[in-house]
Amino acid sequence: MNALSTRRAGAVIAALAAGSLALTGCSSGGGTGKDKSQTDKDAAGQAKVVPLGTSDQSKGPAAPVAGAQTGGTITVYQRDSFNHLDPAQMYVSDMRQLAKLIFRGLTTYKQDDKGNQTLVGDLATDAGQMSDGGKTWKYTLKDGIKFEDGKPITSKDIRHTIERQYASFITEGPTYVQQWLSGAGTTYRKALPDGPYKGDHLPKSVLDTPDDKTIVFHFKDPQTQLPYALAEAGYSAVPDSDKDTKDKYDVAPVCAGPYKIADFKSGKSMQLVRNTNWDPKTDPVRQQYPDGFSISFNHQYSDYTKRLMADQGGDKTAIGFSNLVEPSLTRQVLTDASASKRLVQGYAVYVWQMNMNMDRIKDKRIRDAITYAMPNAQIVRINGGSYGGENAGGLFSPTVAGYEKGYDPYGKLKKPNGDPEKAKQLLKEAGKTGMKLVYAYANTEIRQQEAVAIADALGKAGFNVQKKEVDAASWYQQMGKVDNGFDIYMTGWGQDWADASTVIPPSYDGRTIQDGSSNYSHVRDQHISDEIDKIKQMTDAKKQTEAWQQLHHYIVEKVDPASPIYYTKVLQLYGSKIGGIRYNIEAGYLDVNTLFVKK
Repeated sequence: MNALSTRRAGAVIAALAAGSLALTGCSSGGGTGKDKSQTDKDAAGQAKVVPLGTSDQSKGPAAPVAGAQTGGTITVYQRDSFNHLDPAQMYVSDMRQLAKLIFRGLTTYKQDDKGNQTLVGDLATDAGQMSDGGKTWKYTLKDGIKFEDGKPITSKDIRHTIERQYASFITEGPTYVQQWLSGAGTTYRKALPDGPYKGDHLPKSVLDTPDDKTIVFHFKDPQTQLPYALAEAGYSAVPDSDKDTKDKYDVAPVCAGPYKIADFKSGKSMQLVRNTNWDPKTDPVRQQYPDGFSISFNHQYSDYTKRLMADQGGDKTAIGFSNLVEPSLTRQVLTDASASKRLVQGYAVYVWQMNMNMDRIKDKRIRDAITYAMPNAQIVRINGGSYGGENAGGLFSPTVAGYEKGYDPYGKLKKPNGDPEKAKQLLKEAGKTGMKLVYAYANTEIRQQEAVAIADALGKAGFNVQKKEVDAASWYQQMGKVDNGFDIYMTGWGQDWADASTVIPPSYDGRTIQDGSSNYSHVRDQHISDEIDKIKQMTDAKKQTEAWQQLHHYIVEKVDPASPIYYTKVLQLYGSKIGGIRYNIEAGYLDVNTLFVKK
């Protein structure tokens, strides 16, 4: 998923909307002090594969939060209103945070206080039973699970949830499961063009519900990532009843989580109240400590930061779902005796990279020269220093399995300000000294500052840089065009879950190239495509991760389609009367399911 923008056509979509532009809005260096970033890593500093949990681990209730108290209302300050309330349309970070409170799906992530994650059953009794080499997955529903109106959740509701995503009005959610069941690209829609709304269903040989408790997925190819895909907000349960009002469901969804929507004024506010039909005994991860959440919109990061720094009145019980500390105020926050004690920090899932249009830059020596020339350290400083990002040596985020700490084939960690002499030498070898390079950048303050540093660095390496400013609101739409007219341009990409299958195929498989594709560098490499197909057939998670890792090496070292720039981080403030605060690795923000109000 992209680090900014709105929904694009395709399987993997934007996740932070315009958020990353604000995240990276600091014009001076970041603060000092120990970085408390968390990610689920092994002793070698590599992100681990999130294990699948057992039926016992999938049972509720969730472990109590130390010191938790019941009652009170949490105020939430958000910059942007929620564009969608239909879970099938939810694919950006703020909405995914909301979904954790009001919706439930077959699976979900369970995290302990040490930051260890497990993928467990949510509505299902476990993370799934795999057979036939990964081609068949069986799920059994728990007893006592209900929608907010008291209707029991059955296998027919789960079938309906999947099948309605084939309908034409569902345009902005994940498409993994649909494509795995019925064909790649947009061809899956042909299997059920009207969804289930005219009485049609997928054949039992594809999706079977032999009884009210059982759902069986049948795939043509092994799909070992199904449990993780089903944990996406987009696959949250929707009732098979007249309460599914198709496109109108987007304004009046039926909830199954610990909270439900009492009131929503688009662009203004939302009120969440307790869902009395949520049974904690069925839920392994969620709590219901507060009476509700009062969400208000149109709070810019600066407003949110100043309010929570002041920590007066109602702001003492306030948080942001996805709002971040305004980077220009980072140093002020870090030196404030009160505010500095009320911070949530961690890695976001995104890697910012300088894409090189391989239709226009065919010589790898030129691409390598660009990579060596990139002034990573300057860009990180512009983006808030160590609290806003971390210099990147590769194209895997620290939050994805297969990430290797210290991986640095181009010396970006050893020479963070770039190696202009090495770049100049490569450009000379290619016979392209003085080569014109059309560099596109977004028309935001932060990108404009970056553009000065980047153009200067490339100039010192021997390039003739032609800067082209582009409207940020349509950034990914324009960069996603096959014939975009640019040589280099920065994008941010993050996995949908902590597996490289949601990084390499969407970004570097040549078969995906079309307008709107996320293969921004236009990589056309048969070895990459062949390896993707081989790796997807593997069912051993460890071997699969090792294979993705090796392919990552090939892409970075042998192809070099994009210069790794920095890994993003988040920094959030919360009020002094908020308890249960922790960083949620899967969400990339504070954990909304463990919060309580201190009396």
